[in-house]
Amino acid sequence: MNLPTYKKTTLPSGLKIITVPMELANSVTVLILVGTGSKHETKDINGISHFLEHMFFKGTEKRPDTLSISEVLDSVGGEYNAYTSKEVTGFWAKVDKKHADIALDWITDIFLKSKFDAKEIEREKGVIIEEINMYLDTPVAYIGDLWEELLYGDQPAGWKVIGEKENILSFNRKKIVDYYQKHYSSSNIIVCVAGAINEDEINKKIEDYFINKKISPTENKLKVKESQEEPGVLIYNKKTDQTQVCLGVRAYSLFDKKRYAARLLAVILGGNMSSRLFIKVRERNGMAYSIHTSTDNATDSGYLVTQAGIDHKNLEKVIELILEEYRDLKNKAVSEKELQKAKDYVKGSMSLSLDSSEAQASFYGMQELLEHKILTAEDKFKKLDEVSVKDIKAVAEDIFAKEKLNLAIIGPIEDSKKEQLKKILKI
Repeated sequence: MNLPTYKKTTLPSGLKIITVPMELANSVTVLILVGTGSKHETKDINGISHFLEHMFFKGTEKRPDTLSISEVLDSVGGEYNAYTSKEVTGFWAKVDKKHADIALDWITDIFLKSKFDAKEIEREKGVIIEEINMYLDTPVAYIGDLWEELLYGDQPAGWKVIGEKENILSFNRKKIVDYYQKHYSSSNIIVCVAGAINEDEINKKIEDYFINKKISPTENKLKVKESQEEPGVLIYNKKTDQTQVCLGVRAYSLFDKKRYAARLLAVILGGNMSSRLFIKVRERNGMAYSIHTSTDNATDSGYLVTQAGIDHKNLEKVIELILEEYRDLKNKAVSEKELQKAKDYVKGSMSLSLDSSEAQASFYGMQELLEHKILTAEDKFKKLDEVSVKDIKAVAEDIFAKEKLNLAIIGPIEDSKKEQLKKILKI
């Protein structure tokens, strides 16, 4: 396997540059990552990380409004966007390799020289409130927020990244700028460029762009607190055509070596179209169109969850079908063949995803930002290959415990059914 190599450079300001030259690529992706997200917020400003992300597209001195910002890359067929999560905010631009300088100038301009105009802040409140409304009307997406609210409760890990409407309406320029100054320090930023690049040239250009970016102290996020003694159930009563279900367990953080076994366990359960739950729930029982199992690994928490969209009347039956497979993995060892299939699936899908320059930038940049070290794809493949049948069973025995089970639901279900559902959450 011939995957690109990378180079990491740390500037005197603490800013890190990661370059990933891809010999056969026709594109270049510039990705700027900041180590801040909704976990770094307090309750009164929950949602400000995401709000601030929006404001980088509203105008700079060089490009004074949204139109002049957006038409730069639109004019060369580029792709660009930004995102906010619990722990990371990212900005990226992808262009044809001959337009790499345009992308770099554009993204550093919005990142370093945005005006955060007070009038634009007021206008953007309406945009974000409509974004909130969109999620509330999209159960297949909103169920993920409810799932994390159930796990973590009233702490940053359990709050919505997008925030609440009351907070959005309270934001002003001072709050936005204060948050920016506290969290967007050069020591908290990684610039990753992947694709058809000359590493030395691109490093020098990035250093020039960021030469005046100062180091400032950043505020650490609160550590996630987890406490659970019995199965948890959260019901969001809503008139829908389909009930959305998230059923899963607490698991491992990004720094726990057992996360590799948990990842393979999730693939065996519901990672693809030949997985146990896909065959059992969809193909044999016809009770779901979409069902999948995945893991999430944050810096100080993690989980494994199965999500499905089902007919209202099949709720308890589907819960039981999922729990049957959880129990089976806890009580019986998987075969070497099934484990090897899961390993090959993960390695194959990772290899396919890393074909693109944006995936390469994210692969290396996110590791450096969150883990402060980088494993190559080959390194990760070795970690997966080291997982044994015994490891899978040990992880299943650890996480599939009654006191770690949680169930989040969106559908026309009364909250009074919570205790009845708790009684069937046995494993």
